[in-house]
Amino acid sequence: MNVVLIEDEDRTARQLERLLKKYDPTIHILAQLPSVSETVAWFRSNPLPDLAFMDIHLEDGLVFKVFEQQQLTLPIIFTTAYDEYMLKAFKVNSIDYLLKPVDYDELAAALDKFKSIRNQPATPDLSTILQLLQKPQTASYRERFMISLGTKIHSVEVADIAYFYTEEKATFLVNRVGQFMPLEYSLDQLMGLLNPANFFRVNRQFLVARSAIQAIHTYSAGKLKLNLLPTPREEIFVSLSRLSEFKDWLGR
Repeated sequence: MNVVLIEDEDRTARQLERLLKKYDPTIHILAQLPSVSETVAWFRSNPLPDLAFMDIHLEDGLVFKVFEQQQLTLPIIFTTAYDEYMLKAFKVNSIDYLLKPVDYDELAAALDKFKSIRNQPATPDLSTILQLLQKPQTASYRERFMISLGTKIHSVEVADIAYFYTEEKATFLVNRVGQFMPLEYSLDQLMGLLNPANFFRVNRQFLVARSAIQAIHTYSAGKLKLNLLPTPREEIFVSLSRLSEFKDWLGR
């Protein structure tokens, strides 16, 4: 496996290299690049490696400037001391986001994930093709909900919904302007009605729209806190049992 380290701290790069060698002694480090300018120049003159590890803050700016100057299609694992860039990272081929100091078990899990993605067949086998031919129809998801408020019935577009939540066995939706409306569905039922590309159930109480997530903060033991817009009445955390799936969902 050929790897590039985009990291401006030599000590951190050496530690990361030791962890990578511990995981797989055959991993080959092609280069350590400390700046945006050197990274862009290297990718313009070299074949793509199998994987890149990227710090966020480099000598001459944020690593995201690289993507403004060079189109990169390789998978990336971010390693950084800052948690506020997670959303942005998952929009640029990120397969994981590791906070410094990098933990070996988290690094190994990220590399296992990379290997599983790389080993997926590029083309479907014959049985998969036959299944697709037998099921040409696409999934149909709700586009709106009809909500009764007093004597009025309101039509609420799914695109205008920020999140759903449960409280005392009742379900509510919250739209983008912060209006709370009761809904006669459970969160389990809603998960079957909504496009899973746009909504994710982060815990037992909240089902959130991707577009409502404004920031993600990492706490101890990898716990994630979400900043949603509009702001909920309570703090929202991704349950540990859904953490890996949530990261995968962000990266799609």
